[in-house]
Amino acid sequence: MALVLEPGHGPAVVVVADVAGERDDGAGGRVRRESAHVLDGDGRIRDIGATDLGHAGIMSPRRDARARAFRIVDRIVRMEETVREVLPSLLASFDRGEAAAMATVVRTWRSAPRPAGASMLVTEGGEAVGSVSGGCVEGALYTLGTEVLADGAPQFETYGVSDDDAFAVGLTCGGILEVFVEKVSPETWPELTGIAASVAAEEHVAVATIVKGPHLVGRHIVVRESGIEGSLGTSRLDDTVGADVLGLLESGTTGFLHYGAEGERLGTELEVFVTSFAPAPRMYVFGAIDFSAALAKAGKLLGFHVTVVDAREVFATRKRFPDADEIVVDWPHRWLASQPVDARTVICVLTHDPKFDVPALKAAVATKAAYIGAMGSRRTHEDRVVRLKEAGLTDDEVARIHSPIGLDLGARTPEETAVSIAAEIVQARWGGSGAKLRESDGPIHAGAPR
Repeated sequence: MALVLEPGHGPAVVVVADVAGERDDGAGGRVRRESAHVLDGDGRIRDIGATDLGHAGIMSPRRDARARAFRIVDRIVRMEETVREVLPSLLASFDRGEAAAMATVVRTWRSAPRPAGASMLVTEGGEAVGSVSGGCVEGALYTLGTEVLADGAPQFETYGVSDDDAFAVGLTCGGILEVFVEKVSPETWPELTGIAASVAAEEHVAVATIVKGPHLVGRHIVVRESGIEGSLGTSRLDDTVGADVLGLLESGTTGFLHYGAEGERLGTELEVFVTSFAPAPRMYVFGAIDFSAALAKAGKLLGFHVTVVDAREVFATRKRFPDADEIVVDWPHRWLASQPVDARTVICVLTHDPKFDVPALKAAVATKAAYIGAMGSRRTHEDRVVRLKEAGLTDDEVARIHSPIGLDLGARTPEETAVSIAAEIVQARWGGSGAKLRESDGPIHAGAPR
């Protein structure tokens, strides 16, 4: 089953836990951390502050599995922004002992309005929850969902542009969607409550479902680093798919895997859709300055869990950084040494002070962070490069640092500069040129037609 949890309209049930205090940093110092966590009835988990329980980044020991997974992925879509919509309604149906039909976008082309993973429910009570197309195909899916509820047979449907060979429904935006519709009930999905618990705890969990093939369509497994729940129908499939899904789970990505009818890696008869649920990607902002406050707000807009770090306690306060998830008083390089950094992590060094930013950048380039940026003028950058090389960094390591940080937007205020930095982070993630779209004639999104 491919669950996507997006902002919904569930009842406002709120549980709040506040934690504040200090801990030993393992290097003879003390780190102050503030924490508040909210779980509401829409299934949204809001981290207002920090937790000292550590981050749930998963580093799979099966790196060979990770490499194989990415070799056979048909299309990978990052799911950081499509979260927490249908889960509360599914759980409510479970509590009532009722079933629901769930339609999930598994693949898109062109300008499809919602990404792969977007979900819609049709409940036994006749309620429609969620959206897969922003209104274009929901009517047709509601009808299909009622059919799936009635007979229990999963359906795979394509919706696209209306023309002489029209698909089932025309999309006004011109995109094409492939949608998988299945029946979800306590009998067929006993793992659902465990999935919800993992999502609430910000634990990595993935669901792999056979959505197309000669047999076993609709079978699923739930994959965590600790093991597998459920079965795809054969032990060979369970072992093969489970190992490959660990690779997607580690990077928090969602997409397709292909196998032969009996689980052969070189086959294509079976299409398996994998939805990964991972904690929000992390943004580490070093330096408690006005630019950092603006960047924290922009980082939250992009879906990051934002941590602001500064050794100066008088500046690193909740009042100055109301939008940050976490505020830490410590030397940035020392704090970074004990934190998880994965291929989705962004590190922004805004300290403007060599005694802070040189050690922080030296520590940052030793990680596999997706983006490392440092603020400063061109003169500051030139001076910093000299200092970094004196500290032992190679030319390749220095080249990883985006400095001066941000795109050339002519930004002057902290808020404008935050937009400039956020734009460069997005560009680094997706590979855009940064040029004006009206002055280019290629596809807007890589791999898509004009």
